[in-house]
Amino acid sequence: MAMNLLYSNDRKGEYPSSWYAATAAPLERFPALDSDVKADVCIVGGGYTGLSAALHLAEAGLSVVLLEAQRVGFGASGRNGGQLGSGQRMEQDGLEKLVGLDDARKLWDLAEGAKDLVKDLVARHGIDCHLKPGVAHACFSNGETAHEHAYAEHLQNRYGYDQIELLDRDAMQALCPSPAYVGGSLDMGAGHLHPLAYVLGLARAAATAGAVIHEGSEVLDIQEGSQLRIRTAGGTVTADHLILACNGYLGGLNGQVAARVMPINNFVVATEPLGDDAARVLARDVAVADTKFVVNYFRLSHDKRLLFGGGESYGYRFPADISATVRKPMAEIFPHLKDVQIDYAWGGTLGITMKRMPYLARLAPNVLTASGYSGHGVGTATHAGQLMAQAIQGQAEGFDTLARVPAPRFPGGPRMRSPLLVLAMTWFAMRDRLGI
Repeated sequence: MAMNLLYSNDRKGEYPSSWYAATAAPLERFPALDSDVKADVCIVGGGYTGLSAALHLAEAGLSVVLLEAQRVGFGASGRNGGQLGSGQRMEQDGLEKLVGLDDARKLWDLAEGAKDLVKDLVARHGIDCHLKPGVAHACFSNGETAHEHAYAEHLQNRYGYDQIELLDRDAMQALCPSPAYVGGSLDMGAGHLHPLAYVLGLARAAATAGAVIHEGSEVLDIQEGSQLRIRTAGGTVTADHLILACNGYLGGLNGQVAARVMPINNFVVATEPLGDDAARVLARDVAVADTKFVVNYFRLSHDKRLLFGGGESYGYRFPADISATVRKPMAEIFPHLKDVQIDYAWGGTLGITMKRMPYLARLAPNVLTASGYSGHGVGTATHAGQLMAQAIQGQAEGFDTLARVPAPRFPGGPRMRSPLLVLAMTWFAMRDRLGI
């Protein structure tokens, strides 16, 4: 890919002008790498994955150097919808067919562990990120609602998960009075948070635990071997182990990952504060994701703005007018907000995989990677960092369970990818979900 997504839509060394960046307590900039250093583990990427790995490795007493090209939490970790979802990104009945009942159960347990890990880290490190319970799934048709309810019953019957409340039309309208929705479910075991405040809290915790973090330190070259050599413009890290945690911003660092994890863009707006009118959007402080082809996801901020994600664009450049891109689906869901003032609009790049499952792999005996969270990264990425930290210490069971999930390559290779491929994949994913 000729375009470097680290810089193509953003200014060097700056967070996007998002509501998140405007409201998170800033973190003093970490210095760039400017010498040759040694470490037990080098981590490339300062999002949820890399910072969680750094935190857990440093707490275990290993020396860690983390290299971030931009700022910690600069990528998807600091820009996303803030939803901490249950389960894996792929539904359990699909996983049962893909990997069998035994591994599907392990994957469910890992996903529940991911939610618990986030809640535990927030509590243990005093991260002020407005973590609240509740994610609703909203449906546009009676058929979709029936599927949603059947799936919730499947989770209860097979996995003992009893946190989901079934919503008929009246219950959905009482929760979210949008004329578009006819039913759905409410998962009180899931949650939502301020994603940038959370990732900055992870960075603080990792640094306090002893991890050495360098921002503004793009990795230019990796030499593999029993001793790894990772080079930036300012210096090198020689390490026994390497973790690649770059997600949609990997660029050309590793072809095996790039063939399986494709970057796509997503967009979010924050309206002006709605005050008492917020109840016309959501009656309770929960997050919502719907069943639309290009998913809409939204919630209220702690200052009563509507944070709404949606819209689509083709190619790797952000649209010139992100507000207009997102206003269209927002007005379809909430017609009364068609002219509402939008105070912030931003985009971000995430990594998706063909199966919508994260791609965890051992690229060499001492090189691990995790990425491709496909829009389900708040918990999964945090957990993947912990699983890689455990694998480096010889406890690889959780890592290996996720690494066993089939991870097909995208057809055509990174240079030939077309937006049509994204549409086709979304269609296949929806078709599988609805059983058609």
